[in-house]
Amino acid sequence: MNFHPGPGRPHDSPFDLAPAGDGPDSRETVVGSVRDGFAAAFGGVPDGVWAAPGRVNLIGEHTDYSEGFALPIAIPQATFLAAAARDDGLLRLHSTQGDGRTTVLRTEELKPGAVTTWAAYPAGVVWALNESGYPVGGADLYFDSHVPTGAGLSSSAALECVVAAAYNDLYELGLGPVDIALVAQHAENAFAGVPCGAMDQMASACSTAGRALYLDTRGMTATSIPFDPERAGLHLLVVDTRVKHDLGDGAYAALRQGCEAAAGHLGLGALRDLPAARLPAAVRSLPADLGRLVRHVVTENARVEQAVALLNSGDIAGLGPVLSAGHASLRDDYRISCPETDLAVDAAVGAGALGARMTGGGFGGSVIALVPGGRVAAVTEAVTSAFRSAGYAAPGIFPVVPSPGARRLL
Repeated sequence: MNFHPGPGRPHDSPFDLAPAGDGPDSRETVVGSVRDGFAAAFGGVPDGVWAAPGRVNLIGEHTDYSEGFALPIAIPQATFLAAAARDDGLLRLHSTQGDGRTTVLRTEELKPGAVTTWAAYPAGVVWALNESGYPVGGADLYFDSHVPTGAGLSSSAALECVVAAAYNDLYELGLGPVDIALVAQHAENAFAGVPCGAMDQMASACSTAGRALYLDTRGMTATSIPFDPERAGLHLLVVDTRVKHDLGDGAYAALRQGCEAAAGHLGLGALRDLPAARLPAAVRSLPADLGRLVRHVVTENARVEQAVALLNSGDIAGLGPVLSAGHASLRDDYRISCPETDLAVDAAVGAGALGARMTGGGFGGSVIALVPGGRVAAVTEAVTSAFRSAGYAAPGIFPVVPSPGARRLL
């Protein structure tokens, strides 16, 4: 398990984990806000404040559980946590986005299926740490998330990684970024019941400002790749379609099971092992529903490698057609798009985006679009107008830049 951060941090800002649009004093503002929230919920002063970001995936969707490649970035929108260790085994959880109630659990009673609310994600991390041989106790945890939920931006991974990062410091565990990501993934798989790969958690834990994360999920190697669209006169826009998705409803699991079944039919350990030259014959040998999944995974892995080559050569604009090809594959082969995401892609490209695609688990969520600086307003208006004409809820549209991973702020 290797992490290669790469040289330089070209986009460090006064507050590089702030919600989009916040100013230079945002760090002090949000740290003060969660400290105040902690005091109101639990009394006293927290031991520290941490943050972990959401992510968008540039390319490499639904490849991580087939031991493939992905190219995510962390985004400025993050989950913030004020935390203090406890010595009595109690785990107390409170969220600004919750119903005003504090969830109280005992660490020794944590087990999969025991928590069914949002608290399953942070509680699962505590359980996963103990399961992984790190004997940790309780804590008071106060959350304020700026990552939209259900938008395909990995709000759950941000929640998990910020807890893992805080516990790493509170209990002096000595975990590295990859370790934090894998603990968080174990929590989501085994405790929250979502059979995701590790891409979301790796992006949240291991990312670097101003760079994308080239992830090989077979060996859990992560290499930072230059990605500075603004320097190239471009912007990466996120279109939140407002169509919520729930990856715990079985659809995600069915896709993963389909990929595993296809690999078994082909005599492969994972679909990552299928060479592109063998793809046509492999697809013909499989039932149609499995052949489509195989075609997406193999071609998507190739698109990741193409994107990495483009970014390493400085050709960020060349990424546009790769994004659009990825969306077509998710729509036609993986079949996890929806009318709203398809409309957002078509409207953005029609108004001048160099390329666009859905990002995240699918069945709703968000679209990303690579847009020349002079076309941002036109793309925003085109997508908004198209949604209005179709009778859809107004989308949320905002720019993102590659941001740092999980870290302590105070």
